[in-house]
Amino acid sequence: MPRGRYSLHDPHDHSPLGDETFHCATGPSGWRYVSQLTTPSGDPAGSVDLAIDDLGRPIRLQLQSADWQVRGAALEGVTWVRTDPTGEHATEGNVRAHAFSGASPAFYVAVSRLLRLTPGGPATRLRLVSFTAPVLAPLTVDQSWALVARTAHPTDNGVLDVDEYQVSALDTGEQYAVHLAGDVVLSAPGVELEDLESPPSVFG
Repeated sequence: MPRGRYSLHDPHDHSPLGDETFHCATGPSGWRYVSQLTTPSGDPAGSVDLAIDDLGRPIRLQLQSADWQVRGAALEGVTWVRTDPTGEHATEGNVRAHAFSGASPAFYVAVSRLLRLTPGGPATRLRLVSFTAPVLAPLTVDQSWALVARTAHPTDNGVLDVDEYQVSALDTGEQYAVHLAGDVVLSAPGVELEDLESPPSVFG
């Protein structure tokens, strides 16, 4: 069960956004990721709880940020309920999309499990619903993902495969790289792995 901490920053001006302390685990029915977010000053800033099934589909998503809350799952595409800070109003949304996205590194792992790409194979297009802090406003985005390379790195615990993905935003043409080792993000725009207490889990 990997445990660790990511530092988050603005991918454009690199201003710090805070930390995300996480633990995650694989199981016979899929994968679960739980984290707590803090501001650069250390104050609580929200939480992430994401569970995907063995095919990578989101079976439960709970996000909290600035007292806003989102609960979602894969249902006729993806469906979610977003609740305001007062708790008096809730709005439901549904989009014919493949999965959810957002600032948390958890979403990179979830998408990689959904796509199951082959190194050097063609890019795959998908539609995601992204929730942006602090008010968790939903935004539908189209991306393409390609697994550029898989590199074996020897470690004290055996060989660790590192996957390099090229992600393209289809609306802007922006491209960026995401590096994953099992269920841990090694690097991505706005994300740096600062601490890791145990090795990444290896998916079967």
